[in-house]
Amino acid sequence: MADNHSADEPLLLNLTDAENENPPRSTFATALVKWVLGVAMWLVLGLWVAVFFMFPSDAWTELVESWTSVTSGSIYGITAGSIFLLCSGPILVIVFLAIASLMVDGKKALQLKTSSKYPRIRLRTFPILVDGPFGVVSAAEFIGICLFVAFAIWALYAYTMQNLNVLLEPSLSSEAKWILMLTVIGIRFAWIGMFCLAFLFLPISRGSVLLSIIDIPFEQATRYHVWLGHLTMPFFTLHGLCFVIAWALEGQLLDEILEWTDEGIAILPGVISLLAGLLMWVTALPPVRKKNFELFFYTHQLYVVFVIFLALHGGDFYFSLAAGGIFLFVIDRFLRFCQSRRTVDVISATCLPGGSVELVFSKPANLRYTALSFIFLQIRELSCLQWHPFSVSSSPLAGRKRISVLIKVSGEWTSNLKSKVLHMSGTEGENGLHSQSRSKITASVEGPYGHEIPYHLTYENLILVAGGSGISPFLAVLSDILHLTNQGKPCLPKNVLVIWTIRKSNELHLLSTLDTESTCPNFSDKLDLEVRVYVTRESDPPLEEGNIDEGISTSVSPLSRGSGMSVLVGTGNRAWSGAYAISSIVGFVVSMALLDIFYVHPFNILSWWYKGLLLVGCMIGSVIIFGGPVIYSWHRWEKRAIAAEEAEDGENDDKSQQSAHSNTMQDNIVPKDRALSWTTHYGARPNFQEIFMSVSECWGNVDIGVIVSGPATLQSSVAKQCRSRNLRRRALHPVFHYNSHSFDL
Repeated sequence: MADNHSADEPLLLNLTDAENENPPRSTFATALVKWVLGVAMWLVLGLWVAVFFMFPSDAWTELVESWTSVTSGSIYGITAGSIFLLCSGPILVIVFLAIASLMVDGKKALQLKTSSKYPRIRLRTFPILVDGPFGVVSAAEFIGICLFVAFAIWALYAYTMQNLNVLLEPSLSSEAKWILMLTVIGIRFAWIGMFCLAFLFLPISRGSVLLSIIDIPFEQATRYHVWLGHLTMPFFTLHGLCFVIAWALEGQLLDEILEWTDEGIAILPGVISLLAGLLMWVTALPPVRKKNFELFFYTHQLYVVFVIFLALHGGDFYFSLAAGGIFLFVIDRFLRFCQSRRTVDVISATCLPGGSVELVFSKPANLRYTALSFIFLQIRELSCLQWHPFSVSSSPLAGRKRISVLIKVSGEWTSNLKSKVLHMSGTEGENGLHSQSRSKITASVEGPYGHEIPYHLTYENLILVAGGSGISPFLAVLSDILHLTNQGKPCLPKNVLVIWTIRKSNELHLLSTLDTESTCPNFSDKLDLEVRVYVTRESDPPLEEGNIDEGISTSVSPLSRGSGMSVLVGTGNRAWSGAYAISSIVGFVVSMALLDIFYVHPFNILSWWYKGLLLVGCMIGSVIIFGGPVIYSWHRWEKRAIAAEEAEDGENDDKSQQSAHSNTMQDNIVPKDRALSWTTHYGARPNFQEIFMSVSECWGNVDIGVIVSGPATLQSSVAKQCRSRNLRRRALHPVFHYNSHSFDL
């Protein structure tokens, strides 16, 4: 097929910045520095993993003891000078290297990596497991799972061999041996749990530089946190259970549980921490989480209790094993807190036919995000605590100062949101009177979060598979492609097949909101776009063929006083985010040194639980005291940038843009003759085997990006076909690259 842009040409990522149409190519020096930093990161990561793998062995125990004795005379003593440096220091070093790599990359990192001329299977996009408790698992993810399982098996084996020596002790009675055995086993389970905990908080640091450097979006990393949680909590539970049985055999169960000693392990804080962890774990299990999401959400806030009392339980020595990952989460959490305090303008709220609500928010023009991004939304009139994730439905190119989401009404929170919008529009009400509480929508936003690189633009051939409201992010993807094509910018996608499965035809209206001809006139000459819709619960069209029940649509522009979204977090400014992380880490090191020099050593502080509390206090204090001024400066810089932008554009121009958008939305409420066209199949489900076979024969020996947005069953069906086609691939057939874009907390 004809293509004006070969697969070897660079492709822009910074799509919101029209000035960067021709970014300079990376110099050899820049590429060399990036390579060196990348190798250094992998080496440090390998050494860090090796520390945990070798920890259960006797030889490594002797080495650690030697290392501790050498470093115990430092300013930080045995904790930060040895254990923290050995077990938590490497991840902080990786953060420094990652920030340096992103800074060296600069704006050139905002270019898309070119695809190969020769299709090949990639570990990250090749599904290995498509069913089971883990869901769809790629080859790269499967390797990671195997590493953690191997570590757990190796640690259990090594510790078991060590524990057998207890049974050979002749001076102990049979009961004493079993009590000692349970105690030793309980300690071993605690060690393994702490090693898993070192990784547990890394995937849920939403704006983490670690996720950016490997281009793993937060919605995908969340499942790693779930997996690690299900691996960590059984070890902690067995740890507590072993000690409970041992104390019961001794007849000192209640006394031991209530014990809180100054020197050594404080038992009562450990009990509190374990109970908090169990509550989080049980309510996070799929049967509980799906039936009662609010229970899961609120109990998961007990992570604060879990972490603080864990530090009190094990003291600074044991807490240092996992402190690095927890500290990075604290850094990210404080930044998100600062962003989410802002009230964001709601430009418009629209109730669409089919039961969906569209919200449009104000944003600064310099806020960067990709089409496949998420935001977390809070509506204070509905709940002051609940945050809900939604896919962005607008392209970064669709509007410089607005961003929109489509929300399907499927639960209590979304139902209340729709009712509120209807009340505000006057469609519903009590005797035509509206209380003051119904006169506005007070929204706060976190994000956007997503891929650093819009990977949907790296494929010349795309298959977008959506289920129900999963079409929302694909509207942004299609808009992205159409805008790029219309503006003449490099854009790889030339063949796009959209497969959308819905229950009833009243949801078809969502496709009408994408006016392809207005966005890119004569797009069919440049883009082969095909949309197939499958209506599963209707055997025939509700009206005449080709007509759709438009239902009722209402729109209102709430009088929400606030400002645009903050550029903090998300894919924001790398210089500021890097400075914030570095200042917080350096501040933590400095605060720990000052604390030891002027307080711990002079006053001979020996209490383990108190020193653990001081360690947590240094984490929180360093982020606020040292990182806070950077956030404040970042915020001031943002305000000056927005002020300069408004001065350039003019206040009247800004208002006219908002008004034009409002009119456009109203016009798009009904299908147009020039709107996106599609074929509808009633009473049928997509046969992915036939679809993929047809695509293989038609598109030939190419890379095909498959993106799925929908329920787990849909993801599994598509992943199964991708795996099957790739394993049975012939020379002239394509390689299917599986990607998932479904968020599941």
